Amino acid sequence: MFPTLTTARLRLTEVHANHAPTIFEILSNPNVVKYYGMDPFHSMEQEEQIVQHFKNIYELKRGIRWAIIIERENKFVGTIGLNNLAVGMKRAEVGFEIHPDFWRSGVTSEALQAVLDYAFEELNLHRMGAVTFPENRASIGLLKKYGFVEEGKLRSYLFQNGQSHDALIHSLLHTDWVLGE
Repeated sequence: MFPTLTTARLRLTEVHANHAPTIFEILSNPNVVKYYGMDPFHSMEQEEQIVQHFKNIYELKRGIRWAIIIERENKFVGTIGLNNLAVGMKRAEVGFEIHPDFWRSGVTSEALQAVLDYAFEELNLHRMGAVTFPENRASIGLLKKYGFVEEGKLRSYLFQNGQSHDALIHSLLHTDWVLGE
């Protein structure tokens, strides 16, 4: 059964086909995907493929992607999830995207808190990673707020807009998470 997470104002639930139009709106926006590691969506088929991808990685136990719903309005505003999930190795990477109307609203921070709690406490993971573009100051700031440490640069790790880009790798260990609470 897909894990649903709740916070003071959010419900994190399984991504469904009815979320696809908003996913397209978000991932076709060049400002959103500027630091996402992929080119903007250009067709409605891509939204359906990514919804199916989220379902497949969950079924294969390689990841979990939650729809971020603002509970009071029952409004879907983005996704957050665990990528490269390796429960046996006790690690995963976190990733997220949110509609620009909700940037700097605390929604991503609140969702990240819930996902980290779930990953460390329910899945018993030891390491959480995050990969960012060096220029993505907003995401880097959010990760640092939660105790992530920059480990280094991955040269030409991301390919977007027809060229390779360096990336920064960040990590948070369960021991740091527990001590930081």
